[in-house]
Amino acid sequence: MTRKGAIKIAISLSKGQKVDLTKTNPGLSNVIVGLGWDTNKYDGGNDFDLDASIFLLDASGKTSSDKDFIFYNQLEGGNGSVVHTGDNRTGEGDGDDEKVKIDLNNVPSSIEKISFVITIHDGENRGQNFGQVSNSFVRIVNEQTNEEIIRYDLGEDFSIETAIIVGELYRHNGDWKFSAIGSGYQGGLARIATDFGLQLG
Repeated sequence: MTRKGAIKIAISLSKGQKVDLTKTNPGLSNVIVGLGWDTNKYDGGNDFDLDASIFLLDASGKTSSDKDFIFYNQLEGGNGSVVHTGDNRTGEGDGDDEKVKIDLNNVPSSIEKISFVITIHDGENRGQNFGQVSNSFVRIVNEQTNEEIIRYDLGEDFSIETAIIVGELYRHNGDWKFSAIGSGYQGGLARIATDFGLQLG
């Protein structure tokens, strides 16, 4: 049983909001970033595989090498401080569909931002887009206590996009903050990767 008054409610963000993470949670280092979604039923004949990817960005907003791109084929980055726990190919069930474990204290100092992206695998070829996706969210959980600290529900603002920058963790005066971005793109993962200084394919 939790003592009355001891329950902390997660901060729920809207698009464009920024919130302190480590400043308001002293001693916090190990977090889990959970990403989730549901796909609407539609007659397309293809599987609907959404993927979470992470870009580790320097002060110029770019990756310094392909090692700073973390996805289903490269599950670790930042000298092991950022770990993707693996691909979920269906999005079935409740809760987080994909998770990323981050040790904030050990993220290399050259990395200023950690950007979280959800893309539809082969979305263009399959005629799939985020108009067919609902209940997308990102949340940050304290790994030690399993307590949800921050949650951002993306809403249903998307139609033809095949990639979304969901949010980002970024350094600010020695602390980490989280920004709810919610920007959609056409062109899938390759388009976002290009913006971050990587050529895929």
